[in-house]
Amino acid sequence: MSVAANIFSNMIIFAVPLLLVALGGMFSERSGTINIALEGIMVIGALFGALVLKWIYQKDFMPDSPQLAMLIAILVSGLSGSLFSWLLAFAAIRLKADQTIGGTALNMLAPAFAVVLTWAIQGQGQTVISVPTAWIKLTPESFGFTSSPNPGFFEIVFFKYFYLTTIVAILVLILSWVILYKTKIGLRIRSCGEHPHAADSVGINVYKIRYLGVMISGMLAGIGGLAFTIAAGAGFQSNVAGYGFLALAVMIFGNWKPWRIFGASLFFAFFRSIAGMSGTLSDTFSFIPRMPIYVYLMLPYVVTMIVLAFTSKKSHAPKAEGIPYDPSQR
Repeated sequence: MSVAANIFSNMIIFAVPLLLVALGGMFSERSGTINIALEGIMVIGALFGALVLKWIYQKDFMPDSPQLAMLIAILVSGLSGSLFSWLLAFAAIRLKADQTIGGTALNMLAPAFAVVLTWAIQGQGQTVISVPTAWIKLTPESFGFTSSPNPGFFEIVFFKYFYLTTIVAILVLILSWVILYKTKIGLRIRSCGEHPHAADSVGINVYKIRYLGVMISGMLAGIGGLAFTIAAGAGFQSNVAGYGFLALAVMIFGNWKPWRIFGASLFFAFFRSIAGMSGTLSDTFSFIPRMPIYVYLMLPYVVTMIVLAFTSKKSHAPKAEGIPYDPSQR
């Protein structure tokens, strides 16, 4: 039972960044702008979020308020990700540049900028920004309960790796569904991604809505970058291990719909959890072969390619995504 509990706890912590980033990509593409730059935005969000957490912890700025420090780091990550995504929005919407090329350029810029800034702050060669994961972790005591000396299944699942980002991801999931399907702004976002000229004809400013979609995307991807850094547990190392691209696959597999994206996030995170616990599983179950860990770490990405190969034909992307809006072409 403990093995199963550990698998599920790992699955939850790694599903959180996938969910946040994929929902961010959904808002951008629903509004009509392809956001290939999710990987780079995650790096920028994780960079500034990790720097804030490290500074607060080292300066002993708020020793008795780790969750307040975490909330500040989340806000900084979201803001920095949103500002970085503005570069994509400006190039794609205002300049009508190729969105794929623009996103790829930002993906190349982000890790290089992260390395330069990290070296400038910590010293040359010191590329890892330590994150005080134990300090910001939520425990049963955080909710007025007492930790058990022999934790059961549910305590392991929910409290082994429980951070404020998990609560934020759940709230973002619910709000995404409400905003997208139950509000006027959600209708406008969807209309600009499907029929921008029709939206323009009824007075909707397509440019503003697309800017909004990309900026929301950047905010959620930035928070997702911090969530990934916390999940990885080894500090920020100027990369997010391809999770931005994996989140794109989750978004496509989820068919650009919040609840399907949630299911896809859990699906891919399950295989990431299996990969991370490959040694333990090989010792516990004799039918699981013992192979180099790198073989198992490939598992989520191999599964991604297989799933997309069989499901991409059934995906229904927004009709106008990736097409720069030109009001003169009606």
